[in-house]
Amino acid sequence: MLVADGGGTLLFANEVAGLLFPGARPGSPITGSVPAWLADAHTRTLAPAAAGPAAAGAGGLVEGLVGERSYEAHPTVREDGTVVWWLIDDTDHRLAREALRIERERTVFLGQASNLLLSSLNLERCMDATAQMAAEHLADAAVVISPARGRELPIVSCLHGGMPKSSRVTALAEGVPGLAEALQGFPPVPSRWIDPATAPAWLIPEGFGAVGSIVITPLPGHGVPAGGLVLLRRSGGTEFTEEEEVFARLFAARAGAAMSAARLYAEQASISETLMRDLLPPSLHQVSGVEYAGGYRASQEHERIGGDFYDVHPAAVEGDASLVVLGDVCGKGLEAAVMTGKIRNTLHALLPMADDHQRMLSLLNTALLSTHHARFATMVLASAAREGNAVKLRLTSAGHPAPLIVRADGRVEEAPTHGTLVGALPEVTAATVLATLAPGDACVLFTDGITEARGGPMGDDMFGEARLQRALGECAGMSAEAVVKRVQMIASEWVGTGAHDDMAVVVVSAPRTNHLTAVDGHTRGRFTA
Repeated sequence: MLVADGGGTLLFANEVAGLLFPGARPGSPITGSVPAWLADAHTRTLAPAAAGPAAAGAGGLVEGLVGERSYEAHPTVREDGTVVWWLIDDTDHRLAREALRIERERTVFLGQASNLLLSSLNLERCMDATAQMAAEHLADAAVVISPARGRELPIVSCLHGGMPKSSRVTALAEGVPGLAEALQGFPPVPSRWIDPATAPAWLIPEGFGAVGSIVITPLPGHGVPAGGLVLLRRSGGTEFTEEEEVFARLFAARAGAAMSAARLYAEQASISETLMRDLLPPSLHQVSGVEYAGGYRASQEHERIGGDFYDVHPAAVEGDASLVVLGDVCGKGLEAAVMTGKIRNTLHALLPMADDHQRMLSLLNTALLSTHHARFATMVLASAAREGNAVKLRLTSAGHPAPLIVRADGRVEEAPTHGTLVGALPEVTAATVLATLAPGDACVLFTDGITEARGGPMGDDMFGEARLQRALGECAGMSAEAVVKRVQMIASEWVGTGAHDDMAVVVVSAPRTNHLTAVDGHTRGRFTA
């Protein structure tokens, strides 16, 4: 406690005040005896007191430092004009408040970082975001390093207030103390063990200057490390504290999880793309003088494959018939697609017997019955060969809707082929019929996902084969591709946004022109959905 009069002279200092302010003795001026912030507060406190009794005590609480500790000073103005100063050491409270503030800010930052990082499954964007956030909130600069690809290290560096920059450096991680360990997922090396002078030039962003302090921490991933994070502070600035290193590891854990998820997603997408590459529609227009086109729509908009499939196998020998297969496996989605893959591969192995549809179907039926899959399929086989200006067809249905032949004059005929489905009964029977396509004629193979699609004005009417035949009659003389687009458009308009089965359609036609080209004439064309 201190007491001073209106003239700024100290009148009293208790024992504790004397220890805190050795120069504070009765009779000495307050200015110079106590810190300036307290002397100035005494002057301000007396100003309202001089204005009259009503203004007395108008001075308020002030805070300031005495050495390394902080104090609150509470004034009491007495009637005789003297001021009693009560000083309270609030260092612990201030440190607690500061720690709470920092903790709240860090919690908010970690939450924002998690939301931002997990909002993208793009690895490059995750690395950019990690470097930029780390440079903005944790250090003067940050460098994100991915595991080495050969002798190259993919890195993203960012200065505080700048934009991330990606590059690849030919360097060894062992050249940076603690980096090789971080890239292998080992616990981080304390920053006090790392000599900033050992940082190689490739690790320091351009324009950064001298390095004063370094933190290197791993970016933990799912099973394997996602990379390493390097934080840099300039020489002459504050060094990283142990608490800041711990917080950097918390941030790195979130960044590593996001980067690992993005990398796994990219790897899985690449694997899926590789596995489904053969399942995508072939770019076939004319093969050996016969025009082909096909289209597919999965039952679910987010799926690319399903239970409907079609293949186009060009003849191995010029002049022989090409084989078209269109089928429908019981079920939908991935499980049905797996079954179509088995059927597809089996039929490909049976191509040397393509001139005997019945034999192919019987062998396929035997193969399907020997598997543990309790699924069956319907399909139609079409062998097509060019003869002069016409196309000769052999058509065989195995429990599948019969193909429709669209003549150039608009007539639509149903090919009289029928048979039993495959994969369900010990024996398969099927009738093969012959047909001829004159220039401008087309043969349409389709799955029941089109004819059984429900929609229309009331939303529950079946599309039906009669409606399909009328639509095809309007396609007379169109190219195979145009007929496919027309059928897909009409079916899509019919179902609208309603549920539907997989839909597949293949058109084989005899071109009107004699000027023929071959596209992929020596390559197997295939699409499976």
